[in-house]
Amino acid sequence: MRNFDLAPLYRATVGFDQVADLMDRALAGEPTQNNYPPYNIEKTDESGWRISIAVAGFGADDLAVEVRENTLIVTARKAEDDAEGRTFLHRGIATRAFERRFHLADHVRVTGASHLDGMLHIDLVREVPEALKPRRIEIASQKPQDANLIEEKAVN
Repeated sequence: MRNFDLAPLYRATVGFDQVADLMDRALAGEPTQNNYPPYNIEKTDESGWRISIAVAGFGADDLAVEVRENTLIVTARKAEDDAEGRTFLHRGIATRAFERRFHLADHVRVTGASHLDGMLHIDLVREVPEALKPRRIEIASQKPQDANLIEEKAVN
């Protein structure tokens, strides 16, 4: 894996710490990163996304979705008492506990979550505050002042 030195970025910018931290996290990704459970991220419209996570074997009560400090955290814990008194000849459905984290950009919020047919769907939307949205400034048209009037005021 390549190592990138982001020190020049830190020295030459102010207020972009989140971008540098994001790059650090992306570049420092573990090569043996856990890929369980599989998931999809799809763009649903201009400012909306859906994360779909395959959670076969988990019920809605076994799952938790939480947002903490711009991080979406999905956890699952299967109650162990489901297997009591049963003998499995083969157990291929993975119901091991997991925690999956997604780092969210500023102004992205979770609008809802649903559990259907072994899939957990989490809907997200970017809501930019009015103060940050571009706005058009009306230009007032005024008659230019006469240059002689300005000079007379300056002399008096």
